[in-house]
Formats: sequence, C-alpha cells, structure tokens
Amino acid sequence: MHILLPPSETKRSGGGSVFSAESLAHGGALHATRIRVRDALVTLSGDAEAAAKPLKLGVKNQDERLHNLELDTSGAMPAIERYTGVLYDALDAATLDEGARAWLAAHVSVQSALFGLIRADDLIPAYRLSGSSRLPALSTTLKRAWSDAHDAITWAELGWVLDLRSKDYVALAPLPAGVGSWLNVVQRGPDGAVRALNHFNKAAKGDLVRRLAISGAEVSTPTEFVDWATAEGLEVEGDPETAELVLVTELG
Repeated sequence: MHILLPPSETKRSGGGSVFSAESLAHGGALHATRIRVRDALVTLSGDAEAAAKPLKLGVKNQDERLHNLELDTSGAMPAIERYTGVLYDALDAATLDEGARAWLAAHVSVQSALFGLIRADDLIPAYRLSGSSRLPALSTTLKRAWSDAHDAITWAELGWVLDLRSKDYVALAPLPAGVGSWLNVVQRGPDGAVRALNHFNKAAKGDLVRRLAISGAEVSTPTEFVDWATAEGLEVEGDPETAELVLVTELG
C-alpha cells in the first residue's frame, strides 16, 4: 500500500542537511514544474506587501515569507518531520523506532504545494505556500500546473493507494480511477449517529498512520486494509471495492 498525506501550513524551522531539489522523488515527472513553482514563489515572496494575501500571512507569521527566500540555505529535514500541526503531532514520527520510520519511508508520501508529491523521507526546507495560493508569475493556477505534471507519474507502481489528503490537495494530483481509495473520517456520537469531523479528522488520520507504521502493516488491497483495521480495534466502513472508505473514530 501507499499512503498520501496532506502537508501542513505550519512547519519546523532549521535542519541539518542541504536541500537539493534534484534528490526529491518523481524527479522525471515533476522537476520542471518544481522549478517553475519555486521561481514564481520566490518572485512573489520578495515583496512583503504583495505576498501577504496569497501566502495567507498575518501579523504573527510574517517571518514565514522569508523561508521562501532561503530555500537553499535554511537547512533541510525529512518531510515527515518538517510538517507540524494536528495530523503530524498525532503521527509524532520523531518518537517512532527505526523499523517504523523505515515503514513510513517506504509507504508514505506528502502532497506539497511547492514540491508536488514527495516521499516521507525526502529532505525539504521550511517554506510558506498552500494549495489554494495564487502565484502571479506562474501564469496558471497551482491546481492546473501540478495536475498536469502529476499525469506523468505511473501511479500503479506505488501499489494500492490510501488517500488521506484534503480535497485542496487531491485537486493538485487527482488519482486515476482504480488506483486507490479516499478515506473519510467521521465520529460516532452517544446516540449512535455519525457526523463529520474537522479538527479531529486530522488527529485520527495521524493516529492511523502511526498505528500502521508501528505494526509494520503488510497491506496491498482495500480488503486487507479493512481486515488490518479490524484487528487493530478500528472501525472502517464502506465497500472495500469502492473508491471511498470511512473510518469511524471516537476521537473528539
């Protein structure tokens, strides 16, 4: 299986490695677009006033714009550690042992607005850009630029895909039909009814990926995923042969 995660707007600073765009996953398909998006982002980020709205900068995070001007010098760290926020806090990759970290490296990718699809262990710098941002110098939307580029990826080589991305990031690289399943997360209330989650949707997804990594799950089909989840005491609903599965959680 292969899991697709959304990124997070919040990121750790620093890093002990040097960033190299050429080392990122799927370079043959995505490198040219990575350079185009990066150049457009750097151009925008050079003007604090012009960048404020597209980069969703407020009074408290104005300095994050500067990360975009220091991509080659600010340091790099694995993507799974770079991102913070609810999902990544629940996943807490830094506390996993070597075996679980190896599982993440082999089975998890992140859909970045700046870099496209990257592996969990790809070394990236801190940056500020979301999937819904508009980069004037790009001459098209991020959605169009990235969806066209990702068409060149041979998705089937990843195996069965479990898509945990939010819809803004699904739009950057839509999965071809039959490649995988999108996971919806809901909460069951005291009355037995289920309702959609917002904040805790992310926590449930992070917890799920952590459980998969710790268990070293060997899953290659939707049915095997449902069987694994059941054995873990998780409730997953839906027809395993459809394009959507539902995780029912008590987090909240």
